[in-house]
Amino acid sequence: QVQLVESGGGLVQAGGSLRLSCAASGRTFSSYRMGWFRQVPGKEREFVAAVIWNSARTFYGGSVKGRFTISRDNAKNTVYLQMNSLEPEDTAVYACAATNRPESVYYRGSYDYWGQGTQVTVSS
Repeated sequence: QVQLVESGGGLVQAGGSLRLSCAASGRTFSSYRMGWFRQVPGKEREFVAAVIWNSARTFYGGSVKGRFTISRDNAKNTVYLQMNSLEPEDTAVYACAATNRPESVYYRGSYDYWGQGTQVTVSS
């Protein structure tokens, strides 16, 4: 089992920035592909970003590309999501996820482990 704990969510004004963190347990963190998803009640969970184990590739959902940046620090077993130019439409619960299987990072079914999520609220 892998435990994932998100932090860094909160309330921010439109146009502001926020950085989320996801701390993972275990000594094999560097082998995992990590992703961020977000969800609003009544809507499907949306892919936000992902990064492979050595950070050689990153992936972004179309609605956040150019504004959000995913990164990881394997020495700290932590993945980050830097969110800039936030918009009210970014309001959601953000959850990180992990997989050690070589499947598409875009789909939630590819991930085996999930954090509980952290709330991000962007006010007008």
